[in-house]
Amino acid sequence: MTGFRLTLAALGATALTLTAAPAALAGTAGITDDVTMTLGKDGTLHVVEKISGGSSGLKRTFITRTRYDDGNDRLYQISNVKGGTFDGDVLTVTSGTVEYDVKGAVMSSGGVEELRWFAVSGWNQQVAKATVKVQGPGQVQNLSCFAGELSSAVGCTAASMDHTGTQADFEQENLATGEALTVVIGYPAGSSKGTPILERRFSLASAFTLNTVTGGALAGLLVLLLGGVGLLYWTRGRDARVAGGDQGAVNPVQNGHFSPPDGVRPGQIGTLVDEQADVVDVTATIVDLAVRGYLRIDEQPRQTYDAPDWLLVRLPTAPVDALLPYEKALHDAIFDGRDAVLLSQLSGTFAAHLGKVRDALYADVVKQGWFARRPDTERTRWTTVGVVLIVAGVLATAGLAWFTTYGLLGLAVIIAGAALAIGGQYMPAKTAKGSAALAHTLGFREYLFSGELGHVPEQHRVELFSRYLPYAVIFDGVEHWSRVVASVTGNGHQADNLYWYHGPAEWDLSKFAGSMRTFCTTTSGAISATRQFRSL
Repeated sequence: MTGFRLTLAALGATALTLTAAPAALAGTAGITDDVTMTLGKDGTLHVVEKISGGSSGLKRTFITRTRYDDGNDRLYQISNVKGGTFDGDVLTVTSGTVEYDVKGAVMSSGGVEELRWFAVSGWNQQVAKATVKVQGPGQVQNLSCFAGELSSAVGCTAASMDHTGTQADFEQENLATGEALTVVIGYPAGSSKGTPILERRFSLASAFTLNTVTGGALAGLLVLLLGGVGLLYWTRGRDARVAGGDQGAVNPVQNGHFSPPDGVRPGQIGTLVDEQADVVDVTATIVDLAVRGYLRIDEQPRQTYDAPDWLLVRLPTAPVDALLPYEKALHDAIFDGRDAVLLSQLSGTFAAHLGKVRDALYADVVKQGWFARRPDTERTRWTTVGVVLIVAGVLATAGLAWFTTYGLLGLAVIIAGAALAIGGQYMPAKTAKGSAALAHTLGFREYLFSGELGHVPEQHRVELFSRYLPYAVIFDGVEHWSRVVASVTGNGHQADNLYWYHGPAEWDLSKFAGSMRTFCTTTSGAISATRQFRSL
């Protein structure tokens, strides 16, 4: 029996020896880290680490940021590093002793000041043994420690305080590479002036927080900015009122002669009505030049699958010098030193000329006294301000969202900028004279589509109603009025041509309405194909 007991004892000793061997090997394979920490009354934690063992190339990656709450991160600031090279959050050890200061490791919690620091963490080698001694500005109220992953709730090997209650001691063995020993010590409230360093964590939800403050501020800013846009339109963009507000009687035919509203031309009316010099105004002006004897429109014969085309013929006896500047610019652009040109040849060839026509037409409506400023310039000015405001709003939104929770306020600036950019299209305002001309124009439009031909001598109807046609182009009634023109020939018999519009062989006025509709559509297409005459 005695021999059996000895054998068991021998086996037990052998087992103990085998069990202890890996621990001994682990100790020789890792580093030893003796840490002394002192918390000052200003909340700064001074740390001294004495490191031994391990291999060369020793580095430590500090934990400098942790999650604090749903909207903030807690920062730990490392400074005054000695005994190593500190870059970013990586410490490269150059000697056996390392010193540094930590700020942000103290916060108030549960009526005490809590010091929390990752005393040993982020080493690129295994830590065989770590000891931590902590001195503070007051009596230790409580202490705890955790070892392993950063989120670990596993306690360290040992934690205690000395008999005076002013020093806390911690110990941990065998920390794997990258693992941490976190120590937590509580001191009486007011022991130090330390506070946590918080940094708001960016997220769309928090950046655009909607609460009483942000919602009220957003509503107030929207009212202020949009109210300002409305005030601008009220003071700058409204047409001046016409005294009496009456359109006045319209009598387009006086003493057997055509009399348009206030004697204005179709292109002028088009610009007055929509405040834009667009392709319809130019098309109507071409028809008007033909009706008034400055050019002739000859429809070209075509086969079944040929595209329709027209020859514009310059009439040499026409008094070109009597034309208004925008009309002369258009006349010159069409012929450009030639006596005739196919409409198909104009497409895409005279963009620069059309730009001059547009400028001259805008200048003309200002000269007429209908606008105080050019409508295109007015639109561009306010639209540009709106775009600048949008850009400022985008930058403000990005800045407010990144640094604060008031990103919604930047959206208010964007909305106001968009309102101004869109509202800029309505900022051109007519003068009282322009409003009166518009009222007369609208009355003329009603007459034009009323079907009342008036007491016009039959022999003059073709000429007089031809003079109405360019205005019908402006008012989008070309097909209706073309039928009127075609139906009122001098003696009631079918005619082959008009004095300003010639058709091919076997063409007569019964086909005029379709021809005129196609001509206007084709002409507008040829102009817009230049891509230089778009409405702003």
